[in-house]
Amino acid sequence: MKPDMRKPVQLLAFGFGAGLAPRAPGTFGTLVGIPLFLALAGLPMPLYLAVVAALFGVGVWLCGRASADLGVHDHGGIVWDEIVGLLVTLAGAPSGIATIAVGFALFRLFDILKPWPIGWLDRRVGGGFGIMVDDLLAGLYAAVVLQALLHSRILP
Repeated sequence: MKPDMRKPVQLLAFGFGAGLAPRAPGTFGTLVGIPLFLALAGLPMPLYLAVVAALFGVGVWLCGRASADLGVHDHGGIVWDEIVGLLVTLAGAPSGIATIAVGFALFRLFDILKPWPIGWLDRRVGGGFGIMVDDLLAGLYAAVVLQALLHSRILP
């Protein structure tokens, strides 16, 4: 079944259409996370994390529902997980362009390479939670590296 952007579930799951990109839909979907991060960056950390947790929870349902509607588990165009993964990566990071660019690159690297246990989870956990959890972990890995770069003053 082809995605229908007139359906709110699919519109959101496909990152407002970013997931329909003919090449690298995950990368285009991750880009959608940047303006969302900029909108949330000024929040106190507990509130930022609460919003990200809520978006993760919504994503479990949203991605599961979109997958069921399309009849394909983790359709390549479903990018809500990438959006949330980037927000995890950038948690506590300054909103400068260099930091966002490095965070973006790190998240994409971990999301694509899927080092253990990301790949293991991706292959073995189904449903909406399975779609979301590997990107959550990729975001955590990327956040650790990003914070290390920031604290070592390699990044401003």
